[in-house]
Amino acid sequence: MTRIVHSTLCRVFAIVLVIVGIGATIGGNFAHGYVSDQLSQEKITMPSAEALTTPEMKDALEEYSGQRMTTGPLAEAFANHYIYDHMKQTADGKTYEEVSGEYMKCSADEASKATDECKELESARQTLFMGDSLRGMLLTAYAWWLVGSVAIWVGVGCIILGVVLAILGWGVLRTKTHVGKRRRPTK
Repeated sequence: MTRIVHSTLCRVFAIVLVIVGIGATIGGNFAHGYVSDQLSQEKITMPSAEALTTPEMKDALEEYSGQRMTTGPLAEAFANHYIYDHMKQTADGKTYEEVSGEYMKCSADEASKATDECKELESARQTLFMGDSLRGMLLTAYAWWLVGSVAIWVGVGCIILGVVLAILGWGVLRTKTHVGKRRRPTK
């Protein structure tokens, strides 16, 4: 009796896992395709070797030099090792929040509003805001690429497990008592 139950459960879970695996794989491929399409529309080219000004940039980006940004990993590398490095150089390592706070104090005082320092803070604030925005968008693209990758791997794992359960359910655990024989009615 338990062999019949196990065989039936293996068959049911095999079907469910294969269906879920196919769905996850399709979803993951859709995520990759969507991210690639959106990044391709932006026509961003990875920086050339000459534009990589720090050793960290060179280590992270040199292999992608001159390529079109079409994948999540390229977006992540560009965001974290190119945009972020330029943002740190813009305001001596200060963040948008820090620069914005300084600018707000400076611009609140009418006398200092027109000073060069206040104008520099305004310019740095705008540059950091744009850098944060672009970096956030690229890292979001990377995150969805990563979600798609996880979905693909989970889907493949589900399909493999489903095939193993199918082999068990329709093969190894299959009951041999009535295979090929007709059951005679009892009186």
